[in-house]
Amino acid sequence: MTSLRTLTLAALCALAAAGTSQAADTTATQQLAHWSAQAGSPGNADKGKVFFTTRHGSEWSCASCHGTPPTAQGKHASTGKPIAPLAPAFNPKTLTDTAKVDKWFRRNCNDVLRRECTAVEKADVLAYLNALKP
Repeated sequence: MTSLRTLTLAALCALAAAGTSQAADTTATQQLAHWSAQAGSPGNADKGKVFFTTRHGSEWSCASCHGTPPTAQGKHASTGKPIAPLAPAFNPKTLTDTAKVDKWFRRNCNDVLRRECTAVEKADVLAYLNALKP
């Protein structure tokens, strides 16, 4: 019984450790480097700003919820739910979890573009977000 309990406890600890290893597994700068490599060119902050603030055939732009610039608390356009600042210099927790960044791009690109963003678009948006400073 004791060995079973020990094995169960060890398994739960391993699962907990695996689950927490995903949080804060990256930085905004590393995300930019990753997507720039995927794009085959460095992200362009100026193009990222235009992309972020433009409606792409839908009623929303990224800025509709995150603000222009995304340095203060935003608000979801339809639910009114508060959204933490997106620019890393104004919110050190943003863009630090790869799974959340991937989910954020997948969901928001679909909302704004009705498709997934390209690697170039992701790199440009991340360059813009990383360029915003207090």
